[in-house]
Amino acid sequence: MTSKHLLRLFILLLFAAGISLFIVLDLGQYLSLEGLRQQRDDLLAFTEQNLALSVAIYMLVYIIMAALSVPGAAILTLAGGALFGVVAGTVAVSFASTIGATLVFLAARFLFRDFIQQRFGRRLKAINQGVERDGAFYLLALRLVPAFPFWMINLVMALTPIRTWTFFWVSQLGMLPATVVYVNAGTQLARIDSAGDILSPGLIGAFVLLGLLPLILRWILRVLQRRKVYRGHRRPRQFDYNLVVIGAGAAGLVSSYIGATVGARVALIEKHRMGGDCLNTGCVPSKALIRTARLMADVRDSERYGVSEASARLEWPQVQERIRSIIKKIEPHDSRERYEGMGVEVIEGEAQLVDPWTVEVGGRRLTARAIVLATGAEPVVPALPGLEDSNFVTSDTLWDMPELPERLVVLGGGPIGCELAQAFARLGSRVSLVEMGERLLAREDNEVSELIGKRFVAEDIDVRLGLRAVRVEDSADGKRLICADNDANEHVLPFDRLLLALGRRSRTSGFGLDKLGVALDDGGRIVADGFQRTRFPNIYVCGDASGPYQFTHVAAHQAWSAAVNALVSPFWSFRTDYRVIPWVTFTDPEVARVGLNEADAREREIDFEVTTYGIDDLDRAIADSADHGMVKVLTAKGRDRILGVTVVGAHAGEMLPEFVLAMKHGLGLNKLLGTIHVYPTFSEANKYAAGEWKKAHKPETALRLARRFFKWRRG
Repeated sequence: MTSKHLLRLFILLLFAAGISLFIVLDLGQYLSLEGLRQQRDDLLAFTEQNLALSVAIYMLVYIIMAALSVPGAAILTLAGGALFGVVAGTVAVSFASTIGATLVFLAARFLFRDFIQQRFGRRLKAINQGVERDGAFYLLALRLVPAFPFWMINLVMALTPIRTWTFFWVSQLGMLPATVVYVNAGTQLARIDSAGDILSPGLIGAFVLLGLLPLILRWILRVLQRRKVYRGHRRPRQFDYNLVVIGAGAAGLVSSYIGATVGARVALIEKHRMGGDCLNTGCVPSKALIRTARLMADVRDSERYGVSEASARLEWPQVQERIRSIIKKIEPHDSRERYEGMGVEVIEGEAQLVDPWTVEVGGRRLTARAIVLATGAEPVVPALPGLEDSNFVTSDTLWDMPELPERLVVLGGGPIGCELAQAFARLGSRVSLVEMGERLLAREDNEVSELIGKRFVAEDIDVRLGLRAVRVEDSADGKRLICADNDANEHVLPFDRLLLALGRRSRTSGFGLDKLGVALDDGGRIVADGFQRTRFPNIYVCGDASGPYQFTHVAAHQAWSAAVNALVSPFWSFRTDYRVIPWVTFTDPEVARVGLNEADAREREIDFEVTTYGIDDLDRAIADSADHGMVKVLTAKGRDRILGVTVVGAHAGEMLPEFVLAMKHGLGLNKLLGTIHVYPTFSEANKYAAGEWKKAHKPETALRLARRFFKWRRG
């Protein structure tokens, strides 16, 4: 046993011994109002003759009592007033109570904090961050309202990162008002019959009002912080706009839409194309390409459906034309004409932040009470030797390729890389998919990665895992990518086109953010709080520019928070809710997910159960020759509360919303099981998954009684 463990044991034994003595010797009898009144004259006589000794003994007793967290603080405080008067009594009680509380705080921190933080650190992350940022205000609020037992505050605060000195002085300040009241009451001890004589309804109300003091102080601090942040910038007396939005992608369009809908004056600035990446180079064209690829796969697999000798010839220019026509058909939803019709002033050009309220575009300066940054993201391009001369493409630029590549190397095994690798393989390219990690789709559970990997191999995709791209070089038959494995062995992958799918980084350069001092995190994303505010409270950010999720639907979700907060702050603010975020990887089979998977739950140390239903058992999937995949549900241990769902299979993205709705509104698997689902549909798999959970949790006792009942009924 280490010295640290021995010291902990000693402290626990010392604490237990103190409590035991208090109980065995019935010391509580001396901490009653009647007992104090009876001993008052003797105590006063002793105090008059031995003032310094009396104060020392009194403070020592108070410190021990506070350190042991035994009842009697109110009586001892009254005694301080009765023996020493208001001033001396207040000083003695204030320091004694704070020292005692700090001793408990230090002991509890030494005994329990490491264990609690190691065991529940991830769950306490938000609380720890809040205490590190505003711990003094939280503690002051608790101390000022006597409804919270002080001993409980001591123990709870010990488990947080608050500094000891902060705990000491805030405790002394926070307990002072109640101390003064009780000490003053102690000077009138003869008139007090019960604690109720001290804590009248009016006085309790006064304490509650004192509890508002931290909020007032916090508001003052925010004002001071705002003045510090805006120092050196002159705020306009009036503004041209209520809202200026930079970027006309999903986040920017939603922000502008909300502002215009409620009657605010809004300017929307876009330097390229309305609709952003999602419409022009991302979601829309990729799903159009995937649909064509799926058709080619169905033709090749036609014998599965009883059709022999089916054939199809791909015309790449026609595929590109179809994609362009789909974009054109959707364009009106995001068009300049539509938004100008709503009252939004759409401005084409490059936006530059001049100050926290001013944006310059095309030599024109616009002022706004609030600014929303919705600048999006761009593909990551690594610093790879030889890459610049390789004629590589990204998810943004592949749509302009003049012909379908015969040999395609896809670098990156995340969602974008997997979707495009399978699509081009089905269109006729010989595809090699390179991933530096040990599996595809690293954010998903292992069996999901394995299922997708096996499907890719079955479709003749050359899946290379655990390889790191080293360089691009020329060869006799064109370009080739040189990769290295963990043993430094080189692997050569020839290609006609190299597709980079290594993720997307926030687009933050060129907007004047660095000059203004808008902070970025280590990943290059614009730092925002839970209300989408940047360092400047009137500048908001949403979408891919800030993260933490780079999905169009999350960008729209964040845009609602950013726009509403920008328009109504400081009167009201809404925190962005990330509790139920769904997403889909549009491979075949699709991978749809909401909430936690097993890896997430283990990382957060959450007790969970797994229920899996195999879609190979689903009638509709069998009828469609799509009988592969699963519905995997994580629930709280012993309960039907849904923690997360992963669906792998055909139409997984369409099956997921039922679980999203259930999680959003607290509906468990029992509710899903009791809901009628149309037969035969893929969504029945959700109900069957709920049924699997119910089977595992069937009430055995009730079933035994039922069997006996029916046996009795049979006679």
